[in-house]
Amino acid sequence: MTGGPPLVDAVLFDYGGVMTGPVGDSIRAWHTADGIDPASFTRTLKQWLSRTVNWETPIHQLETGALSIAEFERIFAAELTTVDGVPPEAAGILGRMFAGMRPDPVMFELVEELRDCGIRVGLLSNSWGNTYPRPEIDELFDPVVISGEIGLRKPHATIYQHALEQLDLPAGRVLFVDDAEPNIIGAQSVGLRALLHTSPRCTRAALAALVPALSPTPREVLA
Repeated sequence: MTGGPPLVDAVLFDYGGVMTGPVGDSIRAWHTADGIDPASFTRTLKQWLSRTVNWETPIHQLETGALSIAEFERIFAAELTTVDGVPPEAAGILGRMFAGMRPDPVMFELVEELRDCGIRVGLLSNSWGNTYPRPEIDELFDPVVISGEIGLRKPHATIYQHALEQLDLPAGRVLFVDDAEPNIIGAQSVGLRALLHTSPRCTRAALAALVPALSPTPREVLA
């Protein structure tokens, strides 16, 4: 190891939008494929994700497993319209919305390199009924914390505290990486270090500053 000891002992990664390509790309492709009026989608998300909302929205309930995928799809589709002015087909709407979201091999390679540097890696994800590549993530990540499986969701403090308990590490020695600012704020509220993911390149550079043994250049580029 060069450059001194690491400043963190573990890194917790979000899944969608961090370990995958941008979620927005998949959503825009779905808008086109299903003929979704983007304004109806944006309006619904703003209402259901607003930090001023004082009730459990369908998204909140889906993320904690309190609402089934089928019921959420029915409610969600009823809030949307297509460019033809009719509601979209409810069944399978989440699968179609996330159909273009693929695991990012660059980020999976980064996780493997962190492990090789002696850094523990975990996954902390809010689930929208997504299909996770469980064999791959169960092999790479420990712990694997998925909101719908434990009834907790980001950005509530309890889910970060749960992940810290699984790691058995102090919050200040753990970095949380997410592509959503509210989740970053939630992590910081319990003392976690936090990094807003904007691209694999930027995330690697930030991690290399905290883990001196990690090269700022991917292994495949050095090879």
